[in-house]
Amino acid sequence: YQQQNDPERKFAVTFYEQEYRLNTLVFRFPKSYVSLIDGVVMGGGVGISFHGSHRVMSERALFAMPETVIGLFPDVGATYFLPRCPGRMGLYMGLTGARIGVADALYLGLATHHVPSAWFAELDAARGSAGADIDGVLGGFTTDPGEAPLAAKQETVDRCFAGASVEAILDNLAAEGTEWARHTSAILLEKSPTSLKITHRQLTQFNHLDFEEAMEVEYRMAIRCN
Repeated sequence: YQQQNDPERKFAVTFYEQEYRLNTLVFRFPKSYVSLIDGVVMGGGVGISFHGSHRVMSERALFAMPETVIGLFPDVGATYFLPRCPGRMGLYMGLTGARIGVADALYLGLATHHVPSAWFAELDAARGSAGADIDGVLGGFTTDPGEAPLAAKQETVDRCFAGASVEAILDNLAAEGTEWARHTSAILLEKSPTSLKITHRQLTQFNHLDFEEAMEVEYRMAIRCN
């Protein structure tokens, strides 16, 4: 799909091809792949950390897929992992670009462990020792981050984001009539309308794909959005 007479276009096509191939290699990596997430993880950072076997977040971690605000769509494998969140939470996350911490990430199945930031250096040293049992090592450092705020919103999110279109979701939020619904509606209205439409279709009509199929779809979408 490259256009040889357009260097910027060629660069974008090559970039996405290489990025998505890397994401797939991480997903299919045969050994333990441990990501230590101690700050903001969004967009491309998600692609190199979330597809491994162990996703360790500290209390300082902040996750989001904010692409709908920049005219894109949640990529780097979001077609695969967002629909696997409970209920309609993945669609909510993808459309709104909501930012969440470790408790919510664990609840959504995006993170696998919570380890306090102060213990990261010790954890890193322990997991690097010869013959270390990764699961056993992590078990010795893992703590409970507390209640996930999104858990209390599950039924509301499922109800409001069950709409068959972006417009239907906005209607559902208007009918809900709560402060949260008004705030969520305002967030959606700040996003790129085209991105919202693309993302809604992406996360509702392509939510059954395996990882490689999801990456192929994202590649075709990405090179047409740039």
